[in-house]
Parts: sequence; C-alpha cells; structure tokens
Amino acid sequence: MRSRSVVLAVPLLLGPGLVALFSGGYPDTDRLATAIATWALLAAVAIALPRPIPRSRAALAALAGLAGLTAWTAASLTWAPLGEPAGEDLQRLLIYLPALVAAAAVLREPAAARLAEPLVLAGITGAILYGLSERLLPGVVDLADVLSAGDRLAQPLTYWNATGAFAALGLVLAAALAGDPVRPPWLRAAAAATAPVLGLGLYLTFSRGGIGTAVAGLAVLLALAPTRRRLRAAALVAGAAALAAAATLALPAVTHLESAPGQGAAMAAVLAALAGAAATLQWRAAAVPGDGGARLPRVRPLAVGALVLALAGTAVVVAQVERRGPGPEAAPSRLASVQSNRYEYWRVALRSFAEHPLRGAGSGGFQAEWLRERPFREGVRDAHSLYLETAAELGLVGLALLALVFGGVASAARRAGPAFAGTLATLAAWALHAGLDWDWEMPALTLVAVVLAGHTLATSEAPPAAPDGRDP
Repeated sequence: MRSRSVVLAVPLLLGPGLVALFSGGYPDTDRLATAIATWALLAAVAIALPRPIPRSRAALAALAGLAGLTAWTAASLTWAPLGEPAGEDLQRLLIYLPALVAAAAVLREPAAARLAEPLVLAGITGAILYGLSERLLPGVVDLADVLSAGDRLAQPLTYWNATGAFAALGLVLAAALAGDPVRPPWLRAAAAATAPVLGLGLYLTFSRGGIGTAVAGLAVLLALAPTRRRLRAAALVAGAAALAAAATLALPAVTHLESAPGQGAAMAAVLAALAGAAATLQWRAAAVPGDGGARLPRVRPLAVGALVLALAGTAVVVAQVERRGPGPEAAPSRLASVQSNRYEYWRVALRSFAEHPLRGAGSGGFQAEWLRERPFREGVRDAHSLYLETAAELGLVGLALLALVFGGVASAARRAGPAFAGTLATLAAWALHAGLDWDWEMPALTLVAVVLAGHTLATSEAPPAAPDGRDP
C-alpha cells in the first residue's frame, strides 16, 4: 500500500504545476482534459487503496461541503441567466471534488504525505521557470503572447495576477521547507534555491495582490512556528527573491515582453548565482548543532502584526478604485498604483446578493448582473472574490456549503502540529488572494489549495503530531 500511495501521489502533487503549463486549465479544452485526468486518478485511487473515503468528521464535513456545492451549482443551472458560464463553473467543481477526495486518501500514507510540499513546490517552480524562459532566452523560446498583459508576466497561466499568486504560494512553501527541521539538509537547501526564480516571476507580474499574498503567507508561517530556524529560512527566501527582483534595475530589458538576448542570459546567470548562494547558506544553517530550534516569543506578535498590515494593505491597494480611466500601466510603476475597479465589482455582487439572498442569481450569473448594473462600460465575467461571487450567484446556501468546506479543513488543521505550518500558511495565503481575484476560476492555482487541503484532511485520520513537529 505504501508504494501504491507514493506512485499515486506523484501525479497528484505535480498536477497543479502541470496544469499551469496549459493556460492554467482555464480554456475549455484544457479544463476538460484536467477533469478527465483528475477523475481517472480518483478511479486509480479507488482501485489501488482500501477505504479511499476518509472517516474523520473533519474530512467528511469538507468533502460533503464540496460535494454539496457541486450539486447546488448543478441545480442552479435551472435558474442561472447564462448557461455557458454556469456550465463552466460546474466543470471546475468536477475537477476540485475528485482532487480533494484523492488527496485525502493518498496522503494518509506517511511516505506519500512527506512528498506533498516538495512536489507541489517543484511543480510551481517549474511552471514559473517556463513562464520566464522567453525572457531569459529570447529568440530561443517564444511563448504565446497575452496581448492584454502588456509587459506583465502572464505565462504560463495567461493571467498575470494568477501567475503572481502562483509564485507567491511557491515562496511560502519554499520558506516552510527550508526551515523544517525534520527535512534532510539537501531538501532544505533545494527549497531555498527556488526563491530567486519565484521572486523574479512574482515581481515581473507586477501583481500587487501577489506580493501582498506572499507577505501574508510568510507572516502566517512565522506566527504558526515562531522559531529561529523558521525566521532565518523566511528571511533567506524573502531576501533571495528580493535580490532577483532588484537585479532588473541593472537588467531592465527583462521587465519587457521583448527582452534582449544579452540581458536575458545575464539574468539567467544571476538567478543561478542567487540560487547557489541561497542553497549554500541554508545548507550551512542546517549543519549548525541544534539548528536554531528555540522558540522566539516575540516573533509571533510581530508576525501577527505583519499579517494584519499585509491584509489591510493588500485589500486597500487592490480595491482602491479610479473609475472610468484606463487600467494601470503594465510596468513596474504599477506596483505603486492603487488603480483598480474591484470595488465596483464587489458592490454589484453585494447588491445582487441582497436581491437573491437565499439561492443567488445562479452560477455564472454575476456576468449578467454586471451588465445590468455596471456604472461604466467594461465587460466583466467574475466578481474578483470567491466569497462575494458565491454570495451573489449561489446565495446563503452556497455560502454555507463553502463554509463547510473551509470549516472541515480548519478543524483538521487544529490537529496538525508545527510540521504542517507550511501547508497551513499556504492555504491561508490562497484564501486571502481568492477573496481579491478570480482564483476559483483558474484550476491550476486552486488545485494547489485543494491538494494541500487534502493533505491537511489526511492528518485527521492519523494520530496528532508531536509538539516538536515529529511523529509521536
């Protein structure tokens, strides 16, 4: 059973990174292929593993919530104003549901569970490196242009904010693995080495929400595990990521879609050097006797304070509105701008919820509500917030089912010790960004959260972790 779980865990955990390479799974064909692959994986799990359905209350609650949300979305097709977007919403849920069931089953096996964070991080890093490839090797690699992105890094998910959030989740996982005392030194060094690629990718998206999400995720990580080794690893990962971004000051061509071959090659060398330096520093830190395991009582309140600032700052920067004007410049100056139209999207979503509080306007109905209520001419499909869009389209019933999913995962998280700090911090970072953008509609991005949620639910099937994060 152990070997079967490990074999099944590999495609499951690399899945988000692989789906990211196909436009994040957003287009119809790629979404269908992702759904077929996910159900095929679940079928393999059901055949290969005994008792694939978990028995713990937390896991059953989360799975029941997601199954109920899928069924309610399907039912809403009968009153949804637009059939196509409603069908697309249902298709995405038919990806997330089998992925969550498969993850909760496969990752119960400790050998498979140990692969969760490293393989998810590997998939994210590979996808971001693929997106950067045409800037590092211009003339050699030529990816499809996303005209609406301008100079912002949109590949591979084809939406710059989603790509930025993807990289941000990777940075949180990198810091968690680099500071995890139970991981082998080589793995901790390898995790630190991913930071420059992820940092450059995040910066080149010019995504304010993505940067805020990375800061918030690192703050949650330190709040959950306020030790010297965790603080040192977080500082190392954040520093390596920041240095990679700062290198664009000397190599500005990399910030443009049409990069210069010489500067692209130079940036590739910079990334390699920074990765090597980060890996070396982390390797040496891991070799220190005791490895800084002492708790730092002052770190937790500081981390909580940083989290509050990150939450408030991200919400303000992303939600501030400058109506009717052109969008923010697709350049580094965008990071200093507070221009956005999200506040208007959210206001229309709340107004729609007030009109249809119980069952909502129907899945995919926000698009029609926006066309009816919009204060300026702009075509918008999503409310740019999972929570407000769920309220507007699926009403109180949909919100209750979504809360059941989150509540089940949170209940399982209470059993998890410090060894799960990275998973929980990554989930918290995703939950923040999902409230500010249409992450739910981007399968690759949401699958990171779904797989890690399954990892958390799997812990509710096993004895609680020891206080030091090691198996009891």
